[in-house]
Amino acid sequence: MRLRAEPVLAWAGAGVGVVAIVSALTPALANRYDVVRGVLPGGIPSAARVVTLAFGLGLVWLSRSLAQRRRRAWQLAVVVVVGLSVSHLIKGLDFEEALVTLALLVALARYRRRFDVPGDPLALGPFAATLAALAAAGGWSVWLATNPGALPDRVEDAVAAVSFLLAFRVLYLWLRPLSQRVRQSSAERRAVHDLVATYGRDSLAYFTLRRDKSYFFSPSRRAFLAYRVVGGAALISGDPVGDADEFDSLLDEFGRMARASGWCIAVLGASAEQLSRYRRLGLKAIKLGDEAVLRPDSFSLEGRAIRKVRQSVTRLSKAGYRLRVVAADAVDAPLLAQIEEVSAQWRGNQPERGFTMSMDEVYSRDTLLAVAEDEHGAVGGFLHLVPSSASSGYSLSTMRRRRDTPNGLMEFLIVETLAWARARDVSEISLNFCAFSDLLQPELRGWQAVARGGLRRLDRLFQLDRLHSFNKKFFPEWRPRYICVERLSDLPRVGLAYLRVESLLVPPGPWARPPKLPA
Repeated sequence: MRLRAEPVLAWAGAGVGVVAIVSALTPALANRYDVVRGVLPGGIPSAARVVTLAFGLGLVWLSRSLAQRRRRAWQLAVVVVVGLSVSHLIKGLDFEEALVTLALLVALARYRRRFDVPGDPLALGPFAATLAALAAAGGWSVWLATNPGALPDRVEDAVAAVSFLLAFRVLYLWLRPLSQRVRQSSAERRAVHDLVATYGRDSLAYFTLRRDKSYFFSPSRRAFLAYRVVGGAALISGDPVGDADEFDSLLDEFGRMARASGWCIAVLGASAEQLSRYRRLGLKAIKLGDEAVLRPDSFSLEGRAIRKVRQSVTRLSKAGYRLRVVAADAVDAPLLAQIEEVSAQWRGNQPERGFTMSMDEVYSRDTLLAVAEDEHGAVGGFLHLVPSSASSGYSLSTMRRRRDTPNGLMEFLIVETLAWARARDVSEISLNFCAFSDLLQPELRGWQAVARGGLRRLDRLFQLDRLHSFNKKFFPEWRPRYICVERLSDLPRVGLAYLRVESLLVPPGPWARPPKLPA
């Protein structure tokens, strides 16, 4: 197997950085240090030691970006390596370290054309401002080093800490991966809607119509995928939609674009049917959880196991609640006002969540609202259903209720919606997605039991166990869903990006407002 220059140079850069850190933290040779002190002012060698330490840490940090072929990382590495060579000499005539560093500089120059991934142009403004602040703080640090005792030690420590934080901020902004704003033209939306209506057999297909996703089409425009770029990760929402014969070339071309942009790729919510395709393309599949699917024609309230659901339905029916199913884009003003009130009460100060299996527009065309109304016509709660057109099914996008409604309202809504669907020969109702469902089973032992305990502690934030327990009441068919990545080492970055797009890392309050999206 032939080694590529970029990862080799990345490891070499990390190694030179570690050498610099060790050199900065160990005493200089006395005879060499005396020569330096005889030529330079007393504080300069000490300041050069600090600079060497900072450059060493920076080079270690840069190594990952060098492995990702980022052009700005190469440019900064050249500057750092030159500065490091000089600082090695100034702090104590460390010729050996300086020669090793210069050897790295020669290698970087030799393979400079390999580093072709562009940086984020939007980061240049904040980068310049932070760099100016760092230069001011650095100048002050040098002045303090050459004028010992001029200010209290606490001030010197504070200046050093601020300089350190500013340096990392500068590095972050300079190395920030190329971002991409969500862009959808009206023509693209029409094309995507038509493809979903024709080919949208998967229960996640309709969710590609969200406005927070960009589209990538095959050359013939008979297939597309929906994606969003977050933190250098290109997150594909579900499987591609369209003519399956074009999926391989579509994914190949998207992969080339992503590599040219320096993005890693992840498929979120991939179906089991497409796993062999993703694996052929070099992606690794990891089970993320299970989607709960109900079949209206076979669902039944008979039997002891489902008695609690049956009791909830009976109780709500006796309380006067009835189901009404209406087209979401044909809701009249009185019902609209009640739907909005229920949503506002249910959400509180929490953000709207969802990306792979939730719509951002309740009133989109082709979708339905299954509404539970009491005997006075007041809305107690509702389900928002989107079509999986080609399979004559529906997927649950949102379920909400007033907080003062009787317990079991959601069970009532789901059971009555299934009865409505059975009368219309609807093939399936997909409830929702349960992440890590395999690790939420009560009979687990060993490390899986420990993992289950950790997930249950996170339930207050992510509702993992509660959602799984709710779905289990209906004895659904469990449909596995996967996350597919290029490398397992991408999982931390992809995981954080996934939490961000699902708005699971957005705190409550004013930050809960949705981002500005294309009109």
